[in-house]
Amino acid sequence: MCGFTGYVNKDKNKNKVIKEMSKTIIHRGPDMEGYYVDDDIALGFRRLSFQDVKNGSQPMYNSDKSLVIVYNGEVYNFKELKADLIKLGYKFSNNSDTEVILHGYEEYKEEIVNKLRGMFAFVIWDVKNKELFAARDMFGIKPFYYTVQNDTFMFSSEIKSFIPNPNFNKELNKEALKPYLTFQYSVLDETFFKGVYRLKPGYTLKYKDGKIKLNKYFNYKYKEQKQEFNKLVDSIHKNIEHSVEIHKISDDTVKVGSFLSGGIDSSYVVSVFKPDLTFSVGFDYGDKFNETNYSKELSDILKIKNKRKLIKPDEFFKSLESVQYYSDEPHANLSAVPLYFLSELARRDVKAVLSGEGADEIYGGYESYFETKAFKRYKKIPFFIRRGIKNIVSIFPYFKGQGFLIKGGQKLEEYYVGEAFIMNDKEANDILTKNYQSKLSFRDITKPYYDQVKDQPELIKKQYIDMNLWLPNDILLKADKMTMANSLELRVPFLDKELFKQSLTIPSEYKVNDKTTKYALRCASEKVIPENWAKRPKKGFPVPFSIWIKEEKYYKLVKKMFEQSFVDEFFDKDKILNLLEEHYSNKKNNGRKIYTIYSFLIWYKKYFIDL
Repeated sequence: MCGFTGYVNKDKNKNKVIKEMSKTIIHRGPDMEGYYVDDDIALGFRRLSFQDVKNGSQPMYNSDKSLVIVYNGEVYNFKELKADLIKLGYKFSNNSDTEVILHGYEEYKEEIVNKLRGMFAFVIWDVKNKELFAARDMFGIKPFYYTVQNDTFMFSSEIKSFIPNPNFNKELNKEALKPYLTFQYSVLDETFFKGVYRLKPGYTLKYKDGKIKLNKYFNYKYKEQKQEFNKLVDSIHKNIEHSVEIHKISDDTVKVGSFLSGGIDSSYVVSVFKPDLTFSVGFDYGDKFNETNYSKELSDILKIKNKRKLIKPDEFFKSLESVQYYSDEPHANLSAVPLYFLSELARRDVKAVLSGEGADEIYGGYESYFETKAFKRYKKIPFFIRRGIKNIVSIFPYFKGQGFLIKGGQKLEEYYVGEAFIMNDKEANDILTKNYQSKLSFRDITKPYYDQVKDQPELIKKQYIDMNLWLPNDILLKADKMTMANSLELRVPFLDKELFKQSLTIPSEYKVNDKTTKYALRCASEKVIPENWAKRPKKGFPVPFSIWIKEEKYYKLVKKMFEQSFVDEFFDKDKILNLLEEHYSNKKNNGRKIYTIYSFLIWYKKYFIDL
C-alpha cells in the first residue's frame, strides 16, 4: 500500500515542488520515496513495501523507459498475468505486481484494467507521446483525485498533496456542504475543494494536450438466478476461502493480521484466515459500546492472540482533528474514530490487516434492507391511499407509529439515500446561511443511480445505491484514510471481483428473508464459526458521542466550537446552538446532526484557518 502524487505542466522547478507535495502523504508510505521528473511531468511516490520489498521501488519503468508508472494497491492475480506476459515475450526485472501492470499496459493498453483482480489506483506516463493514463479499481477501494488549475493537471492519492503546489488554488466548494448534511460524507463528484474531483470507481482517465477523457470500464447488472440453496452456500464458502487465501499473501518479511469485531463479517474472515494476531477496539462505556469481549472469545476458540483497546472520551475528542485532517474532506461517520485507533493499535505489530468491509453491500446485510411483516402487509394497501395517510399524519406533532405511516406513503426513491440520512433538504437549508443554501435535493443525487435499476426489486435498488454512494464515499474512504494515517494496509476479501460476480446472481430471498439479513452468507459462515456468531445481528461500530455531549465537559467543548466567529459564514449560529441545547437538556436526540456539523467545522478550521 502506497501513495502517489504528481502534476503535468512546463514549470522549471518541479523537483522542489514534487518533493513538497510528496511530504504531505508520507504516512501512506514511510518505507521509501521516489521521483520522476521531465520537462512535462513530475511524479512523486511514497512506498509501504509488501511485494518484492528489495526490488519493487517506484516510479518504475518498462524496458526501454518509454513508460513510467506510480501505483497504489495490490493485484492478487499478478502471478497468473505475469506468466501470460512471459509467454508473450516480456521480460521482468523484479517480482512486484507493479511491473505486471506496466507490461500489461504495453500489451493490452487500457484493457489491462479488466484483467486485474484486486485494489488499485495508478498512473502511467507515456514519455514519447506525452500522454497520461490513470485508473481506479472497480469498487473504489483505493482513492484517486485530480484537478486542472492554472494550466496544470494535478493528481494524487490524497487531496492534501495539492496544497504545496503553487498552481493550486485552495477554495471551498460551496455546493458540497448541503448534501454533506444529508449524507454525512462528501457525495458530489466535485469534492469540498473547488475544482478537485474524485475519479469514480471503475473508471479510467486519459490526459493529453490539456484535455481529460473519462471512460467507465466496469459495468454490472443484477441477474438473479434460481439456485439450489445448499449448493449456493457451499459455493459462497469456497469462493470466500479462496479470496481470503489470496488476500493474505505478502513478502515473507511482512506480517499480516486481521481486524476483529463481534460481528459475522470479520469473524468469518478471521476464522478462514487464522492469523497470528487479531485486533479489536471498543469504548470505555458499558457493554453496549464494547464488543471486544466477543472478539477475545472467538480468538480464544481459534487459538489466536487478540489485542484490544478501550477508547476513553478524552482520547476520542482529542483525535477528531487528526481524523478530519487525514480524511481530506469532512466526514461524519462516527466509526471513523474507532477505526483510527484500531489502525494505530494494529500497526504496532503488523503491516497489513484483513477486514470485513463490503459483505453487507454485496450479500444484503444492512438492517435497512429488512422489512417487518407489518410493513410488508401495509405496503399491500394501494399506494394512493398510503400517500394520502402520509400527507395527513405529516402535519401532526410526533406520535408513535408516525414514521411507519410516513415511510409507507413514500416510494423508495423518495427517502432512501443509503445507510446514513442526517438531515432532509428543508432541515439542511434551515440551518445554513443564504450563501450555502441550495436547491439541489438529495433526490437529484440519487436519481441517476435509481434510473439504472428502475425495473429491479427494492432490495436491489437499495444495494445499488449503497454500492455506488455509501460504499466508496463512506465505508471505503474511511477504511483507506484511517489505516493509511497509521501506515497500515487494509485488505478487503469480500470485495473481490469473483465474489462480486457470483453475488449478482443470488436471489433476493437468499439475501434477506423474514427472519434475518445476508442469510446465505450467515449459513456459509457456519462452516467455520460458531452458530451464535453467525446469527448475531449487525451492530456496526456504536460510539457514545450522543451520551458524552450530555456531560458538561464535552457539551462545552462542542459549544465552544459552535460559537467561534468563522461559523457565521456557514450556519445560523442560534439554530445550531439550539440543536445542542435541545440535546443537552434531553428534549431531543440531535447527536448525529451535532456531530455532522461539528466534524465539518473541525475540518474547515484545520484546512482553511490553521494550514
